[in-house]
Amino acid sequence: MAGSNLRPSLLLPAFLAALLIAATAALGPARPALADQCAFPFVPTAYEDLKDRELFLDTIDLAAFNMLFPGDPYFGLPDLEVGPRAARSTVPGKIPPALLKSIGWIESSITQAAGNVPFGAIGPALISFDCGHGVAQVTSGMTVATGESGRGSPEQALVATHFAYNIARGAVILASKWNEAPENRPIAGTDNDADPQFMENWYFAVWSYNGFTGPGANRSNHPLDPIYGSWPRSPYSCGPTGDGKGHNRANYPYQELVFGCAASPPIVDGAPLWPAQAITLPDLNDPVFRNALRLQNFVFPYLAMDIPTPQPAHTDATAAPSASLRNRILGSPQLQVSKQSVRVGYTPETGSITATVDVQNGGTGVLAWYASASVPWLKLLPYTGVAVGSNLPCARGSPCDRVGHMEISVDPVRAPAGLRNATVTLRALGTQEVVVINVEVSQVIRLGAPGITRN
Repeated sequence: MAGSNLRPSLLLPAFLAALLIAATAALGPARPALADQCAFPFVPTAYEDLKDRELFLDTIDLAAFNMLFPGDPYFGLPDLEVGPRAARSTVPGKIPPALLKSIGWIESSITQAAGNVPFGAIGPALISFDCGHGVAQVTSGMTVATGESGRGSPEQALVATHFAYNIARGAVILASKWNEAPENRPIAGTDNDADPQFMENWYFAVWSYNGFTGPGANRSNHPLDPIYGSWPRSPYSCGPTGDGKGHNRANYPYQELVFGCAASPPIVDGAPLWPAQAITLPDLNDPVFRNALRLQNFVFPYLAMDIPTPQPAHTDATAAPSASLRNRILGSPQLQVSKQSVRVGYTPETGSITATVDVQNGGTGVLAWYASASVPWLKLLPYTGVAVGSNLPCARGSPCDRVGHMEISVDPVRAPAGLRNATVTLRALGTQEVVVINVEVSQVIRLGAPGITRN
């Protein structure tokens, strides 16, 4: 609702990605009850932008120009392959920003936190039913824990908790889908060396972002699948329902949703979230496109599906952002803890006492923290989350606990008897900051009389 601080529901039942496909993103509400089937056995916290999404939209611009984490093997854009099938070369990675913004809206309404978290607040991260995380609904690499000892890894923690890393990873995944041509995907733009500056040439990469699927899949994205009816179709729109365009997501393959949303962006408080960007879809009545995209050609490795650039072709006129924007968005987090020494007692019969350490950000931006114990019988819950600097605004009345809270306890079944010392290493991800917390663990020995104990 206009003027309201409450976020709309993220339930998008018409957009369920095929479960057997390594889809990079999927739609759906946060499902904390199923989080233990994803990278983390709990739902970490995240910062949610204000309703205008200005912070997140600026972050998308940086990611599109590879200005967030250039050179990072996990969060930096790869070079893009261009040219004909037999003579591919590479150009520096860059993605049209309007495509990333449209994908972000289709996937999550450009939000990082769960659907019940208000705008301008801190709360549980957005995790969909199939482990899609955050703004870009990153699913690839987030369905199982990949860190040491069966824990979610630091990279997974950044995707789940920090909007900038989530957006950057979504951009990397889209770029990787582009680079799957020609070995595993068709080429769009056979008439101009598959130049990535033309938005139309991202057709197959965008299709692949949700799953390069066709008839028979749980979610088909093939434009000639009979479920989508005849061509031409009224373009899809993310704008108001009275704009004369289509708004039922079930009536469109994924790439038409994204291209349509770029051209008809969502309106928030009376203004579009980004400038409208026209993108031409392949004309399915034109034999050049219809013959290439016919269902008989939808067979791996899709050699007969290459297409020229649909005309008129468009480029995204968005200017590269200032380098200073990165510093403003990422800030300068400073890791602080409420205590660097705790004591924890336990008994095999009754369990463990819990000590709580608060994780604070004495600087700016979002601090994504990650904790590891020196011994396997020391339990940390949660072991990752965020601490938010005072420079990031929270809306009036919204939950805004800027501090992370980590509980330290003992697994009484695995812990050795007697007095033991252990440590917890707390890291500020994306920085070199580390804090070590000393933990003194003692088994409580019960004497005969009730209520009398001895350490």
